Amino acid sequence: MGNVGTAASSLALGDALPADTTVVCEASSFQLEDTIAFSPEAAVLLNLSPDHLDRHGTYEDYVAAKLRMFVNQGNYDVAVAPAELGVDDLGGCARRVLFGSGPGPELSERAGHLWWDERPLLPIDQIALPGAHNRENAMATAAVCLARGIEPEAVVAGLSTFAGVAHRLERLAVRDGVSWVNDSKATNVASTLVALEAFPGGIHLIAGGRGKRQDFTPLAPVVSMRCRAVYLIGEAAGELAAALGPSGVPMRQAGDLQHAVALAGAAAREGEVVLLSPACASYDQYPDFEARGEHFRALVERS
Repeated sequence: MGNVGTAASSLALGDALPADTTVVCEASSFQLEDTIAFSPEAAVLLNLSPDHLDRHGTYEDYVAAKLRMFVNQGNYDVAVAPAELGVDDLGGCARRVLFGSGPGPELSERAGHLWWDERPLLPIDQIALPGAHNRENAMATAAVCLARGIEPEAVVAGLSTFAGVAHRLERLAVRDGVSWVNDSKATNVASTLVALEAFPGGIHLIAGGRGKRQDFTPLAPVVSMRCRAVYLIGEAAGELAAALGPSGVPMRQAGDLQHAVALAGAAAREGEVVLLSPACASYDQYPDFEARGEHFRALVERS
């Protein structure tokens, strides 16, 4: 619940939850920036990259908003963060648990395994979801669960069977050898970079929407290596075309998602991927990223 799914405020308005209920809440920088008493028993920061600069103004202010999840935590709480973040003081008084590569973090990746408390937890190739970003997510998940006392066997079972959620590199269909993938949740450059790097090549990328004052140029090198064509939609189509021009990959101004799907579907060949990973917010054409993803799903089903 929270930023995605059921609103956290519904807890205050609905029936009381049983005392042993665990509430998992995703909190955005929008929600965190003006919090006063938010004090989770366990807070997890997955990563940081420039986002929502149209609201926060600077990257430093965005980071400060995200770190507010930690400031009211107490001595018996848990604060989980990536070791590579390099933030010396997360704030608050919680037990700090780091995850990352090599020796040092409490939850580490090395020698082909995830390790906890200097003991191997599971081989990396047993994590059900592919890709480096999912490995990082698995590490954060394992760290908070183990720090909160969940048995290692249960953590291993979860990591080795969890198949993912809607709108996050969600494989919708394979038609005539072409894979259709819904990554509508990718509303910033960093998320789309992750999506592009999850495939070896042959990508027909659908991107665009509301740009949020982002710098799109970091996408160009990866687009050059992984994409066969890019289909641009929404308000940021012009910005994206300028930023991705140096990639040398053909750009098509599709305007909207329906036209983009038609163009990509006609061009994609067996073994290739049509990937919706917009690198932008959806609010120019859709109420939220879920609506955009569901429209993509419907278009794919009809194609």
